[in-house]
Amino acid sequence: MSPREKAKEIIDGAIKEGRKYLMEYESKMVCQAYGLPVARSVIARTAEEAVKLSREIGYPVVLKIASPDVIHKTDVGGVIVGVKNDEEVVKAYEKIMENVKKHKPDARIIGVLVQEMAPQSTEVIVGMVRDSQFGPAIMFGLGGIFVEILKDVSFRIAPLTPGDAREMIQEIKAYPVLKGYRNLPPADIDALVDVILKTSQLSLENPEVSQLDLNPIFVYEKGAKIVDARIILG
Repeated sequence: MSPREKAKEIIDGAIKEGRKYLMEYESKMVCQAYGLPVARSVIARTAEEAVKLSREIGYPVVLKIASPDVIHKTDVGGVIVGVKNDEEVVKAYEKIMENVKKHKPDARIIGVLVQEMAPQSTEVIVGMVRDSQFGPAIMFGLGGIFVEILKDVSFRIAPLTPGDAREMIQEIKAYPVLKGYRNLPPADIDALVDVILKTSQLSLENPEVSQLDLNPIFVYEKGAKIVDARIILG
């Protein structure tokens, strides 16, 4: 089975279950199938497995609950960041399970997602919302407070060309930040163009996806890393 067939299978499986969204690890697997640079994430079903996977990924790691019934993981104490060693992994795993059972006792739990802790850098967001008339509208903006407070984003209708993607990046008011500003290094614009184009492709090939959010994406001098991915199904 090709990666894109696997992505289709994940989406179809969620729809058959009557779900309107993918779990985070499913969203990341779909993104990976399109070559998007997702932070390495693996499901652990026991604390011992979480330790083994954390060692493989390399400390520090982030642990997050994996459940089809928990959308907002932080609200139920389902995320612990900066886990530095085996002992902390066991404690974090048990704490997450305890928190989720307390806040959502009926939640189905798949396990805990063990994720590499990507180095902090300039944050951007890439998203998609499907318009009934025009199809997928791709969004780009600076992440964090820029997108929430300034609403500093640009849009294009898919399919996109590399020129379209570059224009989207240059259009936002905060573009000077990406070129390198004060103590911030210049961002890898080519890597961002690649993320935007692959998001466009994913959106076109999967009409069941009604919304997509890659936020935050840390962009470095070389490369980018998608830390969180959310896919809503229509």
